[in-house]
Amino acid sequence: MVNKIHLKRPELLAPAGTLEKLKTAIHYGADAVYIGGDAYGLRSRAGNFSFEEMAEGVAFAHHHKAKVYLAANMVTHQHNELGASDFFRTIRDIGIDAVIISDPALMQICAMEAPGLEMHLSTQQSAVNYETLNFWQEAGLTRCVLGREVSMAEIKEIRANTSVEIEAFIHGAMCISYSGRCTLSNHMANRDANRGGCCQSCRWQYGLFELPELDHKKAVGAGEPGIKEPFSMSAVDLGMIHHIPDIIDAQIDSLKIEGRMKSIHYVSTVVNVYRKAIDSYLEDPEAYSFKKEWEDELWKVAQRELATGFFYNEPSENEQLFGKRRRRPHYTFIGEVLDYNPETQIATVQQRNNFKVGEKIEFYGPGLNNHEETLECMWDDKGEQIEVAPHAMQIVTMKVKQQVAPHDMLRKAL
Repeated sequence: MVNKIHLKRPELLAPAGTLEKLKTAIHYGADAVYIGGDAYGLRSRAGNFSFEEMAEGVAFAHHHKAKVYLAANMVTHQHNELGASDFFRTIRDIGIDAVIISDPALMQICAMEAPGLEMHLSTQQSAVNYETLNFWQEAGLTRCVLGREVSMAEIKEIRANTSVEIEAFIHGAMCISYSGRCTLSNHMANRDANRGGCCQSCRWQYGLFELPELDHKKAVGAGEPGIKEPFSMSAVDLGMIHHIPDIIDAQIDSLKIEGRMKSIHYVSTVVNVYRKAIDSYLEDPEAYSFKKEWEDELWKVAQRELATGFFYNEPSENEQLFGKRRRRPHYTFIGEVLDYNPETQIATVQQRNNFKVGEKIEFYGPGLNNHEETLECMWDDKGEQIEVAPHAMQIVTMKVKQQVAPHDMLRKAL
């Protein structure tokens, strides 16, 4: 039984597809972030980091006592490993805290050519039992990201039988295939999912047909009540916000949020909510209670329906998306606070989506400090009064009665 008096504080690990997202995640409470470089990762279309951006991100993170991990978890075919020696040495010297890796060839190159750079096992390796974790620990890896197919009961058994650090996903998109081992994208779009090119074929919409005769086909559901949407093979998203005590009691070292290609609105909101819930439980486990506003906050950002994945049960058809979405967010991200003068109550804001005078706007910042105000007046960067902010990245000033701070965000109800 876990001693709740001495609960270990887990790391909250956030996605950072760009330098802006890295800084946002850390501002909103992430203990660590994971990024991608220009090579060897599985998100070739994310805003991957140049070496210069890595250096800036690492300096920022370390200044705020946070860590930066780099995903280099592709499956290498012949010659894909060329250049890896220089790559690993460079990121080590930049100060990357660990590399997330799945291919044994890249592991060997990293260990031999960049000693001192920690290696974490990627979820792509499907580590789902403690013998496997012990094997990778003996091979020199310091942390294993569990396969998402592991149950909570299995995690507790794994924790009891290994000393290697354990990382587990707690929120975000779920691959319909086993630990991402999928070739749909290869077949349908000639993009190798295991070398960074996944086009998410499972999330496309498909027609489903039956063939009563060889030369004839009939659309399944055509004309039937309740079946109006195309089919997909897509899983709903993972969301463990209701189960923070179980996660922390299981002594998982790092709690991971998926989403390097998501927006700063998504990153700031999801990190904010999990930071609040984790800290609330650790502060007083016996008095902890789930707050409905945490779930409500999560639903202000774009995502699919949420479920607990494999943590408690085998997913059923209820954890897959068939037809029309059952729930949608009702807010849109509209801007970020750059500055605030408490004497004049004037906020300087960078616009991200259209908003106008007369609309009700919600401001939020780290710690779930949310408040709503009706926008009464606004000026452009020339000081001229305007009614609408229609231009992306436009700088405007506005009267805000309740104090806000740089890096606070703005959104409005749809």
